[in-house]
Amino acid sequence: MIDAAQVEYLAQLARLELTPEEREAMRADLNNILGYFEQLSEVDTTGVEEMQRPVDLVNVLREDEPGERFAPGVVAALAPEMQEGFVRVPRTVEQD
Repeated sequence: MIDAAQVEYLAQLARLELTPEEREAMRADLNNILGYFEQLSEVDTTGVEEMQRPVDLVNVLREDEPGERFAPGVVAALAPEMQEGFVRVPRTVEQD
């Protein structure tokens, strides 16, 4: 089962700051979840065919077709900031 050190490690991976009470509650919850999996592993599945999905997958994506284009003036009016004819957006990747 899961111990306090493993909960602390998982919290670090998830970047969670947990109080000692929250860590203990998390440990208990995770152990309960693992207990359910142990119960499932005890079920006799002899003769049961494996199933990857409960329903057949169908491609629900539409064809990629060009749509309406906006005039540059409309885009500039809607954009919060423009720079040299381009829409300026905040940096999403930090440089080290």
